[in-house]
Amino acid sequence: MDHFLYHNGVLHAEGVPITEIAAAVGTPFYVYSAATLARHYGLLAEALAGLPHLICYSVKANGNLAVLKVLGDLGAGMDVVSGGEYLRARAAGVPGSRIVFSGVGKTRGELRLTLEGGIRQFNVESEPELRALSEIAAGMGLRAPVALRVNPDVDAKTHEKIATGKSENKFGIPIAKARAVYAEAAALPGIEVVGVDVHIGSQLTDLAPFRAAFEKVAELTRTLRADGHAISRLDLGGGLGIPYTRSNEAPPLPHDYGQVIRETVGNLGCEIEIEPGRFIAGNAGLLVASVIWLKEGEGRRFLIVDAAMNDLARPSMYGAHHDIVPVLEAAPGLEHGLYDVVGPVCETGDTFARARALPEMGEGALLAFRSAGAYGAVMASEYNTRPLVPEVLVRGDHFAVIRARPSFDEILGRDTIPEWL
Repeated sequence: MDHFLYHNGVLHAEGVPITEIAAAVGTPFYVYSAATLARHYGLLAEALAGLPHLICYSVKANGNLAVLKVLGDLGAGMDVVSGGEYLRARAAGVPGSRIVFSGVGKTRGELRLTLEGGIRQFNVESEPELRALSEIAAGMGLRAPVALRVNPDVDAKTHEKIATGKSENKFGIPIAKARAVYAEAAALPGIEVVGVDVHIGSQLTDLAPFRAAFEKVAELTRTLRADGHAISRLDLGGGLGIPYTRSNEAPPLPHDYGQVIRETVGNLGCEIEIEPGRFIAGNAGLLVASVIWLKEGEGRRFLIVDAAMNDLARPSMYGAHHDIVPVLEAAPGLEHGLYDVVGPVCETGDTFARARALPEMGEGALLAFRSAGAYGAVMASEYNTRPLVPEVLVRGDHFAVIRARPSFDEILGRDTIPEWL
């Protein structure tokens, strides 16, 4: 469920008409619902009730400071994958004690930055990273809390570009090597082993891969404890899918996901960490665009809108589906036509949908791309010198711009022409 519903024929974000935001901000823009963010966080908290746990929101899904503040105020931790994301989480008021640092390519500078600022744990992905972290931490007189990310070689049955738990993926340490790497970690002066980490991919719509991975983690935890390691935390990653269509998709419910966690690792006495991103933010956001032209092609009709692949990359990058709906509700029985919904960028890949059924609409009509709260604005660029899309947050009947659209002067001012040209 989200909080984007029609009232009196107009799509609203909670209590605010989308038309009102469009008039104030201009299109295209992203809009997020604070109530939806809170609801999705609450569903996961309910699913893990009774287990010691920390829900670490995955900042890479949507890193706007206001979004992080909404979740941080609810008690969420943060899962970050760069020094910049770490600074975002801290700027949103989240203490280092609730921040987990993941990622396969942490630099020495980022390791030092987070040690200086405070960190809950590092999810270490390789032996070189482990040794560098030990060297830096020991030089600072610290012991870095570490969970090693193990690669369980489990097929998540998701898109190949967002699968992370198979042996050929770049992530983690092969589970067969885990005992040896944990032994090395325990012997290093700047390392404190605290847990095990696993993450097998994103947008999973079947619980079976989770169960297979978590069972391997449970077996490894027992083995590591027998080896003398004090494993007190299990970071189970994220990846729980969301419905991108309102018709036939039915991803697992949070309650059922929580039940798999209980059945596989719930008896180990560990604190459970999960790293949801898309599940919390995905259906909490819309991308709103205006129709520029209706173009009649050879056997096709093109709805050209003012949003583009640089604003929402998922369709061109992954072939991803987003439901597209008119902001002004179509009258019952109104005939629909088939349209290719495209943007103005000079690439054929700038296509959001092909042969999509939509009501007749003309120049200036508003469209909303649903499920755009995750991996939308964070992946945007200024390709074709198109300004980054502004972001808006709604709570109740209030809205605020939480990232403004830059002016062309601001964009051009970032470039410098050398004196010798």
